[in-house]
Amino acid sequence: MENAGVGWIAAIIIGGLAGWLAEKFMNSNMGVFMNIVLGIVGAIVANWILGVLHIQPLNGWLGYLITGFVGACILIALGRVIRR
Repeated sequence: MENAGVGWIAAIIIGGLAGWLAEKFMNSNMGVFMNIVLGIVGAIVANWILGVLHIQPLNGWLGYLITGFVGACILIALGRVIRR
């Protein structure tokens, strides 16, 4: 997270926003805590996937928001597949 240029408090806020956006986009029903977790873990997952694909991750809070959103959508989709 330090490479993204945001601190821990900003990561929680941006992660919550990314998780909330993913929740609305994927039409799921999560709580505030899960939105934060999905956003932060989603950003980590998306950054890892970008690294494997040799794609430079986006920087700053906007990049963290975008990668958190994409990663959270991936995690929600994986959760749906596992539950079925």
